[in-house]
Amino acid sequence: MLRGCFVGRFQPFHLGHRRVVESIADDVDELVVAIGSAGASHSVHDPFTGGERIEMVRAALADLDLPVYAVPVEDVDRHAVWVSHVESMTPAFDAVYANNPLVIRLFEEAGHEVRDVEMHDRDRLEGTRIREAMIEGGDWRPRVSDPVVSVIEDANGVDRLRQVSGTDANDDG
Repeated sequence: MLRGCFVGRFQPFHLGHRRVVESIADDVDELVVAIGSAGASHSVHDPFTGGERIEMVRAALADLDLPVYAVPVEDVDRHAVWVSHVESMTPAFDAVYANNPLVIRLFEEAGHEVRDVEMHDRDRLEGTRIREAMIEGGDWRPRVSDPVVSVIEDANGVDRLRQVSGTDANDDG
């Protein structure tokens, strides 16, 4: 049995992440979704809590025929020990899937197999752009699955993001 580990912040978990998981599902029997910066929230860069992102992952992937473990991983401010920290917080895994160059480098240096993650529609499906659309009252909903929209709305995530960004936009986009 092969267990993969997909590492990201998932702020929010969008359709590009979903497509990555679908492609990973062809390679693995189980998947650990390591939710990085799990302790960060209520900022423009990291608006959603670790718990909200766990809910997003579970809701967005509930229909897949793949066991998925959504695991929060808080930041450690020392890169030399970060991989061992991730390992201590997650079930054991055989391969890592990531697109962040630092994450790739750290896992490779620690002796892990790191597999390429193909990005999907990056211009539209990128967390920063989705958060900007939320702040500006743009069309963000089609970029995430309906279950993720529900998690964000239940958490009043758009209002939170607008407030912490210092804007008072009222358009629901």
